[in-house]
Amino acid sequence: MRRVHPEFAYQSRELEGQIDGILGDPPDRKNYKLMVDALVSEYASGGGIEDVNMLAFALVDHISFSDPKGLLAEAEDYEFGDPSRVFAMASCAGDEAGKMYAALQDSFPDLARQAIITAFLFKNPRKWDDDDQSLDQLSANDDGDDVQDDDEATDDFAQMFDKDGE
Repeated sequence: MRRVHPEFAYQSRELEGQIDGILGDPPDRKNYKLMVDALVSEYASGGGIEDVNMLAFALVDHISFSDPKGLLAEAEDYEFGDPSRVFAMASCAGDEAGKMYAALQDSFPDLARQAIITAFLFKNPRKWDDDDQSLDQLSANDDGDDVQDDDEATDDFAQMFDKDGE
């Protein structure tokens, strides 16, 4: 298991939520396909929304990955990386999706790098380790020194009523 940058982990979770939200309950595959097709068409024309999550949403059903280890290595840094190297590690099949993938290299290379890695992480959740952000984990090393006893007044509270400043 590899650690990935926390922002990539976040974007992957967001992508899952977005897909679930568009599919709905019960899943409406027709609506989902219309949404994906509209995004692919926009990005294929060189336009589209400049958003990592929306771009990953457009890519996720069309993209295949040729170098999973390389993509995991690239997922360690969110801001900096070589877009051309990431583009070489994946591809999109189909006419419109292939056109979109080629257009992204010119239109939004850095954003597309992040979206490709996000789509990879979403499709391969067992290859990487997400930081545990649960309350139990966050409080694991808390020694409790910031907890005030409810029965005694703190200095801050007592000073509110001290008119003489003593």
